[in-house]
Amino acid sequence: MKSALKIAGIPLSLLALGAAAGWPVFVSPKIDAPRSADAIVVLGGAHDGREEVGIQLMKDGYAPRLIFSNPYGDNDKKMRSICEGTFDFPVDCFVPSPSTTEGEGFEIERMANANGWKTVIVVTFVPHISRARHIISQCYQGELVMVASRPELSIGTWAFNYVYQTAGYVKNLFSHC
Repeated sequence: MKSALKIAGIPLSLLALGAAAGWPVFVSPKIDAPRSADAIVVLGGAHDGREEVGIQLMKDGYAPRLIFSNPYGDNDKKMRSICEGTFDFPVDCFVPSPSTTEGEGFEIERMANANGWKTVIVVTFVPHISRARHIISQCYQGELVMVASRPELSIGTWAFNYVYQTAGYVKNLFSHC
């Protein structure tokens, strides 16, 4: 009986250790306060409020340009309404290549070089913010201001993101901007 408890305790201990190690990276990452920038770039991903955060930052006057990554194609109604929408400010959309955070980093660097940007606000959601900062900072040489949407996430979604974001870090070990 004691050996069965010890055996069961090992995976539970590893799970608790993984949750504790991931907490500052996925649940409570460094999020920057918005400040003046040359552009706001909203990364693609789940429609979790990041689009609305980007639009609000633009309305609040943090940058003269708002840009959305649109890896979804024309079938995504939300992105179609944003990319084809009419706003009182400039809105552009791009398709990242590859369709990953790294592809978004490539495009941010390309646009920054073409437009002379020094500072970019990047918007994503909380579990992705640390990995996005890590990857995009490998591509973009200017100042990054990382801002997050904060959707309500279920335990299952948090667990999925621990695994997904960790896998993204591992993948990034083998590819760089």
